[in-house]
Amino acid sequence: MKRTSILFFFFSMVFFSCILPNENNNMNINQNRESLYSDTLHGKEVKMYTLKNKRGMFVEFSNYGATVLSINVPNRDGKIENVVLGYDSIGGYYAGKSYFGAIVGRFANRIANGKFTIDGVEYTAPLNNGKNTLHGGVNSIDKQVWDAKQGDSSVVFSIVIPDGENGYPGEVKLAVSYTLNEDNEIVIDYHATTNKTTILNVSNHTYFNLIGDPSQTILSHMLQLYAARFTPVDSTLIPTGELKEVNNTAFDFTTSKQIGRDVEMNDEQIILGKGYDHNFVLNESSESIKPVAIVDEMASGRRMEVYTTQPGVQFYSGNFLDGTQQGRGTSFQKRSGFCLETQFFPDSPNKPNFPSTILKPGETFISKTIYRFSTFK
Repeated sequence: MKRTSILFFFFSMVFFSCILPNENNNMNINQNRESLYSDTLHGKEVKMYTLKNKRGMFVEFSNYGATVLSINVPNRDGKIENVVLGYDSIGGYYAGKSYFGAIVGRFANRIANGKFTIDGVEYTAPLNNGKNTLHGGVNSIDKQVWDAKQGDSSVVFSIVIPDGENGYPGEVKLAVSYTLNEDNEIVIDYHATTNKTTILNVSNHTYFNLIGDPSQTILSHMLQLYAARFTPVDSTLIPTGELKEVNNTAFDFTTSKQIGRDVEMNDEQIILGKGYDHNFVLNESSESIKPVAIVDEMASGRRMEVYTTQPGVQFYSGNFLDGTQQGRGTSFQKRSGFCLETQFFPDSPNKPNFPSTILKPGETFISKTIYRFSTFK
């Protein structure tokens, strides 16, 4: 009887260890995942940071590029899945060219011919997008290790951008705070100062796929944009300076429609962008933070709402993804993710009619963007 009792106890322990959650196993899984995004680069520690709320949502970040690694939210049935594109280890971000999840700047988006003038002095940034400068230039803040400080519900990344880096004047001190609250909102706060007059336009470059499966395209996502105008572009995707009404064009998202409905339309602007890669002029609002977009994914029941204090948003439909970037067990194909990058307008330093991106000593650049996740039946 004694031996039988011992055997029964042993097999019972094995059985229950298999079917019950094991805190140590979960800890090991988390530690293994963190190790994939841990490294030392140029003498600075690269680490993964995680924020969780009581509703089961969790978000992962890296201090390399102040990057969003994953956003994990429930579908209508409560299944939690990652809804952004990203690489399976930190090495992918080092080599990556698509800016997955990164903070981009010091000037997000494009500057024509890499040239701009401040107080009569012409400056030149590196050309890394044809004959234009994109997202600040070469080895910009998306390819650097930031300082980080984590709290219970937020993580603050900060970096000092040296005077003259990529040709831009002024030492800029930039801090980006990500907060996850109990309303399933990711709140991004930007704060910057400079010691010389400069230009500044920073944004987050996360690619979303609310299906939770990046092997599928985002063409069936329903998108509404709170924008009655957009900024048409030339053949190099630099705005012409016009603020054009979206009415009766492929760019009319004032009421919700599928991203894929007009993305292949025989329209000059669609052809130039190979889809949507355009700045939308957000409608004016009496509120300090205004609505940008609502995105619904019908199969999963996921909804994402976007709000910002910025005047514009770049809607990008993943046109240049071509399968060469890999992660999450798949190759990221054309239109497997979309971006909604809140921003000042592209090439603003060369367009006097666009909102100014000048930042002067003694001034503080402050902006806020919110991504809110929920579900619908």
